[in-house]
Amino acid sequence: MNIIIKKHFLLYKGYKLKCSLGKSGLSRNKREGDFATPKGLFKLGLLYYRKDRVKLTKCLIKKKAIKKNMGWCDDSKSKKYNQEISFPFKYSAEKFYRKDNIYDILINIKYNHFPIVKNKGSAIFLHLSKKKYRPTNGCIGIKKIDFLKILPLINYKTKILIK
Repeated sequence: MNIIIKKHFLLYKGYKLKCSLGKSGLSRNKREGDFATPKGLFKLGLLYYRKDRVKLTKCLIKKKAIKKNMGWCDDSKSKKYNQEISFPFKYSAEKFYRKDNIYDILINIKYNHFPIVKNKGSAIFLHLSKKKYRPTNGCIGIKKIDFLKILPLINYKTKILIK
């Protein structure tokens, strides 16, 4: 069963959860830095989480604890574009270890994954929402309580359909 994103709602296994999307809305022609959430059907990658802030219960997908030097490259000039990186890093990258809580728990959405196309967009995650579901830079944000409700239901076959 797929996670479905439709009109600012995440639908999955009987749950209808409010979510935030990219500032520019949805796009079939995503580009790096356009603040749009890409439309399509995508596989899910690793679950990343802050051990010091999130107590994981049951989880059926591969997970990785976030360390202070971890991030995700969003610079198309780098050979590591749209991949996990370690800091220090000479190109632009998103830091996973943040003061705010939006990356306390996140799942990499495998957009622009295989093959990776430069400037097509990177760092698309299902992560925690900002207050009042403020728009994201292209990701999907949900409340922590909602993330923890659906997480035990997600497995390696689960995909996300953004429409």
